[in-house]
Amino acid sequence: MTPIVSKIYCSSSEAVLVVRRRPLVVNGGGFVVTDCSQRVIFRVDGCGISGPKEELILRDAQGEALLLVRRKGGIVEALSINYKTWRGHSFDYEGAPKLVFSLKEPTNIVKSCLARNNLIRISVGPKPKGITICTTKNWDFEIKGHFPDRDCSIVDSRSGNEVARIGIKKEVSELMDKSKDVYHVVVKPGIDQAFVFGVIATLDYIYGESTSC
Repeated sequence: MTPIVSKIYCSSSEAVLVVRRRPLVVNGGGFVVTDCSQRVIFRVDGCGISGPKEELILRDAQGEALLLVRRKGGIVEALSINYKTWRGHSFDYEGAPKLVFSLKEPTNIVKSCLARNNLIRISVGPKPKGITICTTKNWDFEIKGHFPDRDCSIVDSRSGNEVARIGIKKEVSELMDKSKDVYHVVVKPGIDQAFVFGVIATLDYIYGESTSC
């Protein structure tokens, strides 16, 4: 699979990563992603108590920003009755923003039903103008399952293959409460892990969890 953010974050083997939520007092909440040896791979900063709403930052282990994820605004978005759109941008060497992915969140259903019969859809990169999601399948990935239950996956829409799985290991679930502050993500070989966690950060905000204000 072609890297979405960077080939640096594509592993030749399956990766099992652990997510631990941070309290809101730390960089607006968010979470930390580690490998099995507890080495930090990514950090996600939430929007903060007094900072910009609907804005998240995915950082690498050194704290450098990899993705800026924002909720799309404007008149067109306000008039839409079907979807809310989130966009993740990276930056080139000159600091210019580059669209990495767009995530369409259905708004005509309650969040407890999201991603079951009404899939959350993700498009990679910019798409040609004039194409609507209602008439043409111009999305690349879908979220299947239910994120708040830590039981969902990111699926390649064209092949039907699962590229990442979000869940809770049995030994972890026996030690944690219902807050689900610790969970694991299994990322398939060749899949861009930075992209995966940019998507997970967006889901976290949509469902009003650790990254939201």
